[in-house]
Amino acid sequence: MRAVVVYESLWGNTAAVARAIAEGIGPAACAMTTDEATPAAVAEADLIVAGAPVLAFGLPSDRMLAGLATSEAGAPRPPDLSHPSMRAWLASLPSGHGRSAAFDTRLRWTPRGASGSIRDGLRKAGYDPVGKGEKFIVTGKYGPLREGELDRARRWGAELAATL
Repeated sequence: MRAVVVYESLWGNTAAVARAIAEGIGPAACAMTTDEATPAAVAEADLIVAGAPVLAFGLPSDRMLAGLATSEAGAPRPPDLSHPSMRAWLASLPSGHGRSAAFDTRLRWTPRGASGSIRDGLRKAGYDPVGKGEKFIVTGKYGPLREGELDRARRWGAELAATL
């Protein structure tokens, strides 16, 4: 089984979760940013797992991301805006085959998330969902991840592999 874990990460939390999920899936999986996940890179994937952080209770829009560079003065470092957004990546994802799963990184109390929008985008491109999206918790606005979340991400990756 060939699997690709695609992510948008602003402060590194979602990237860490994506790498852990890929580790859990196994050696045939790789984690990549939205610009690395070209149509050719995902064309032969049996499983696409995609994830992004939650901003304003949902999947960040390009407009939200554009405002982050100036609005996040209290961040420990500037957000990584060097890759296309997950929303833009999903909009450009060509029709394919295979299965999919979605995840997001969020504060524990966030009422909505990004995984539903990601799941819908993958389904629209022809990638049937394996199950509901998974949520990984950050302890503050910029992180870090809650203790144990990377282990949980590895376990979820292994569960996804076993399901397929």
